[in-house]
Amino acid sequence: MSDIHAGDRVALVCPSCSPYDEAVHEVLKPGGHTTVRCTECHHVHKAQIDVAQDIEISVIVSHDDDSFRTRLEADPNETVETGDEFIVDTEEAIHQVRVTSIELGQDRRTEHAQMDEVRAVWTRVVDNVSVNVTLHPKDGSRDDTRSISVQVPGDYEFRVGDTESFGDDEFTIEGLYVRGDASGYNFDKFDHEGDMVFAKDLKRIYARDETTTAWSAW
Repeated sequence: MSDIHAGDRVALVCPSCSPYDEAVHEVLKPGGHTTVRCTECHHVHKAQIDVAQDIEISVIVSHDDDSFRTRLEADPNETVETGDEFIVDTEEAIHQVRVTSIELGQDRRTEHAQMDEVRAVWTRVVDNVSVNVTLHPKDGSRDDTRSISVQVPGDYEFRVGDTESFGDDEFTIEGLYVRGDASGYNFDKFDHEGDMVFAKDLKRIYARDETTTAWSAW
């Protein structure tokens, strides 16, 4: 945190009940010497609380085929890891993004780091996403497959067995492939009836083409 406010909880030694180990204290009155109350013994005393100043982190945001750079204020003691999601406010729009990579100094990459070690955070937009769909004809032929891309909210649910319609395209979902930065899934492929994956977590959908004119010679 960059500021201390009344009601905040902080870890401090208590001269009454815990002079050597930190105990949880409630902030009563912020200031140079903050007035705090120990939640264990309720002793009220003053303490000097060192507050870390926020730092600016470079954030690269990927949205479909475009990318742009912005900056984010962060507590230097916070940690960040791939898969984390947060809001970025840019001149273009406000986006929810997901961390895909963390860049340290000397072009090193990691999946987990403390903010004061980070040179840049690479992210992708997940509030509205494009999902790639590979369609094959109803007769099961794989030689005449075609690909489309559908635009949906990130929390849109795709389920194996469901039939979806987007514009002139209609398809029945047969397989869902999960992105590497997604969490909360036990597998990277789902193909059982009723299996669900959120759009923001999808790498690709495989489906049977139900479009009436999709395979017309005309």
